[in-house]
This record gives sequence, C-alpha cells and structure tokens, in this order.
Amino acid sequence: MNADDTLLNAVIGAVATIALSFTGISPVLGGALAGYLDGGDSGDGLRIGAISGAIASIPVVGFLLLVLLVLPFLGVFGFPLEVGIAAGGVVVFGVIVVVGGIAYTVALSALGGLLGVYLKEEL
Repeated sequence: MNADDTLLNAVIGAVATIALSFTGISPVLGGALAGYLDGGDSGDGLRIGAISGAIASIPVVGFLLLVLLVLPFLGVFGFPLEVGIAAGGVVVFGVIVVVGGIAYTVALSALGGLLGVYLKEEL
C-alpha cells in the first residue's frame, strides 16, 4: 500500500461520511468506502477507517466548538452566561461532547473500514 493512496482513500471516506450524515450511520458507510478502496487485511481496514473518521471529525469538532463554547458567551441565545461556575460547566460539557463525538465517529469509521475490507475480499 502506498501512503499517498491511503490518505486519499481516507479523505474520500471522510467526504462520504460528511455527505451521508443524514443517514445516521454515515461513519460506518464512509469507513467502509475507505476500507473497500484501500483493501489490505483487517488491520489495514481498521486503520484506514479510523483515519477516515478522524478526518471527518474535523468539521464536526469545529461546529460543536462554535455552538457549545463561543455562541453562549456572546449572548446569541438571548441570555448571556455569567462568568464563573456556569461558564465552567459549559466548558466541561463542551469538552465531553466534543471528545464523545470524535470517539463515536472514529470507532464507527474503523468498524466500517473493517467491513469494507471484508466486502472487497468477498466480492
């Protein structure tokens, strides 16, 4: 496997993950596409799927950071947050949501990568 092809396949899988986000299982589908395109064995499928999920997480993290950490402090929702305990709680909640979102996307994309390699071997 060529490293350039691996990165390209991971980006293609990430774009598919973002484009199919309305399905609810888009990380699995994007990871499966990346794994199918990359081929290899099961370890390669897990790796390419995880890379694809990590790339697909970049815009999701940016959006979540904007919504959870920036907009409440600007008073966009009609109520400004007080600096102190409430602001700290929002930051902790934001970090938990962002890390959970990344873990969800990477784990399901890795599973999809495994599935994609399996489908390539069987078809």
